[in-house]
Amino acid sequence: MKITALVENTSDGVLKAKHGLSLYIETAGHKILFDLGPDKTVFANAERIGVDLKAVDTVIISHGHFDHGGPLKDFLAINTKAKVYIQRTAYEPHYSKAGLLKINIGIDKSTAGNPNVVLLDGDYKIDDELSLFVSKAEDKLKSDANKALFKADSPDDFRHEQNLLIHGEKDVLFTGCAHSGVVSILESVPARPAYCIGGFHVYNPVNRKTVPVNQLEFLSQSLNDYSDIIFYTCHCTGKKAFDYLSGRHKNIRYISAGNVLEI
Repeated sequence: MKITALVENTSDGVLKAKHGLSLYIETAGHKILFDLGPDKTVFANAERIGVDLKAVDTVIISHGHFDHGGPLKDFLAINTKAKVYIQRTAYEPHYSKAGLLKINIGIDKSTAGNPNVVLLDGDYKIDDELSLFVSKAEDKLKSDANKALFKADSPDDFRHEQNLLIHGEKDVLFTGCAHSGVVSILESVPARPAYCIGGFHVYNPVNRKTVPVNQLEFLSQSLNDYSDIIFYTCHCTGKKAFDYLSGRHKNIRYISAGNVLEI
């Protein structure tokens, strides 16, 4: 399996950095995009390193926020064969609030009617290699970074969030933002993975604040039970939290735009 970070908040210097996430994954049976980032940055970055997005056969949108599915309409215009898997509830209204300011962070609803978009209601097995699942365990962390996120006029419950498990010689879990809690997701995963890739959502991009140290320490302690898993975190984890966690766990690393992992 080869994983290339096409979009991420930081960059190795070759690709453009952008707040969001998009991972290009090549497996024995698929060419996959896990999320698309916030805008057309994914197209420019892919072209720069020779990734042909027209050859992608599978797209997973982890949840209904624009920084993960912003250019979906543009992608569907250039790729007419790929199946796009997304939870049906991802198309519900999603907002971020900062004081009296209400910001639409949802994705383009018009794409829901595209024949290549597969609307899901929970877990779904694509084939023997790819399976999607939603978290079923209670979020033990209760990250403060989630408090600014809403669906319509109620706090977001993140039921629109799904995770990808790729089965192989070593199973790999992709979590997007892990709004529902990375530990909760790990408690819900059908098979214990060797790798877990995605953000921990302990950083709020609106106010640019990391969650309090006591929450980071709780997460750190919880991750002690997963010392056999190699974590590549990114995006909504933030540098402060990454430094804190990686200083306590040798199995936590960072993936930036342009980085390539071969598993």
